[in-house]
Amino acid sequence: SSLMVGLGETRDEVVDAMSAMARNKVGALVVIERNDPLGDIVERGIQVDSLVTKELLMTIFHPDTPLHDGAVVIRSGRIAGASCILPLSGGLRHRPELGTRHRAAVGITEESDAIAIVVSEERGSISVSIGGRLTASLDEVRLRRVLRNALAR
Repeated sequence: SSLMVGLGETRDEVVDAMSAMARNKVGALVVIERNDPLGDIVERGIQVDSLVTKELLMTIFHPDTPLHDGAVVIRSGRIAGASCILPLSGGLRHRPELGTRHRAAVGITEESDAIAIVVSEERGSISVSIGGRLTASLDEVRLRRVLRNALAR
């Protein structure tokens, strides 16, 4: 349908939003569903069905909104849920500098083939988790490349 936005547009909106939130030190956690369905996680969050835009992502994660805790889940180029609670990885206890968002990002990618992108509100840095592995301190260019490669498959 004409409502389906291209993957490139969705990716660009996510990259632009995460980069802006990193500059402003606004914490954020965005999960992009791939093949493994994240239906349970979306259903336990706040149901959303909206185009992915930089403005909406920034609004959701604004610290004054009730939705800013938890994750946004993107499915088929749309925001499916917000304020979603993710399983926490048990494997990062030896990394005390990593907060709940980072443990949630790794947890969901240990249990599914999703991609998780985190902005740290402490450091204003961007990390990506894929396959249970966390890649930290990505700049805008590297984030775009990682997402392009991960979403191409």
